[in-house]
Amino acid sequence: MADLIALLQPRITDRESLQEFIEDLQDQVPGIERDIAALRKEPTDRALIARLFRSLHTIKGDAAICKVDVAVMICHPIESLLARCREGEIAFTNLIAEATLLALDRLELTVEALSAGRTVEHLKLPELVGGLEGMAAAPAAELAARAARTIEAVTGFRPLHTASEPLPAAPPAAAPADLAADLRFFRELALQFESRSPLFKGRTDRILRLALDTNIAAGSPVDPLQLEAAVYLHDVGMMFTPESVWLKVGKLSDEDKRQLREHPGQGAGLLARMSGWEVAAEMVAQHHEMPDGGGYPAGLKAATICPGAKILAIVDAFEAVTLKHSHRGQTRSLVRAIAEINACDNQFATEWIEPFNSVIRKMVETG
Repeated sequence: MADLIALLQPRITDRESLQEFIEDLQDQVPGIERDIAALRKEPTDRALIARLFRSLHTIKGDAAICKVDVAVMICHPIESLLARCREGEIAFTNLIAEATLLALDRLELTVEALSAGRTVEHLKLPELVGGLEGMAAAPAAELAARAARTIEAVTGFRPLHTASEPLPAAPPAAAPADLAADLRFFRELALQFESRSPLFKGRTDRILRLALDTNIAAGSPVDPLQLEAAVYLHDVGMMFTPESVWLKVGKLSDEDKRQLREHPGQGAGLLARMSGWEVAAEMVAQHHEMPDGGGYPAGLKAATICPGAKILAIVDAFEAVTLKHSHRGQTRSLVRAIAEINACDNQFATEWIEPFNSVIRKMVETG
């Protein structure tokens, strides 16, 4: 049985070795993800299973050498599970794939947190390792149920491998004629922004659906028309910034950051100049503010940030993290986005996290 204290409060005795392990892990992760993707199509390929086993064994060995004990604890039961697959005792399934990716994801988040001196309690490592140990020892007939319970215990959601279809577009909100015409114009602007990159395809409707549903889950305290307008225009100001800046892949310079931080004011300025959209303008202006005062442009704190901006901050970040990890596949990117949103209690309003989680949970469960 895993050491609870070692999982809740991992100790690092050699920070240089930790960094070496992180670099080795980064080298291994892409290959593991490729092998898992291939095994989803060819689950009986023994050579692939053997290679995946060796990769996990290598990570565990590196962790032991670098004295990252928590990584050893995460890897060991997955290695044992894959050994059973390699020997033909159990079949490699989507649930095993998801559990392996979840373990890998939590391992990455754990070492990142330890490197930065942050706590890992929110990652639910005891539930993860305990569940994986149970899977590794479970009879074949019980394995699927144990895997599903483990994934739900760690993430709060049922297994994600069936959630492969895109979300339907949110239905348009009913509005008076003038406001409806404004919303159509705002949407056209949003779609113009979306067209600037093929990676943004469907972005507007995904964010709109999440924002409106999160508001409903909380009892609709925010005017849905104002929220819809804010969704459409929150990033329109980006179009006044050179594409070389906001589509930049590498590290942003101080000047890049300065230019990007102007975009909330530009979108808000457009809304504020149109009658009837003052509330939406406030949401757009504040959607990069943070409860601890560390956001921009005004450094507002929790009590002074409007509710619509708090919703927008969460769903916008969720979309950004999902996009960032999209090369890893939908399931992997979704799991990572859920984890990062729930871990950032200083960045997002805690009163909106649970309504957001309930929306994501329903989305995943209904596919």
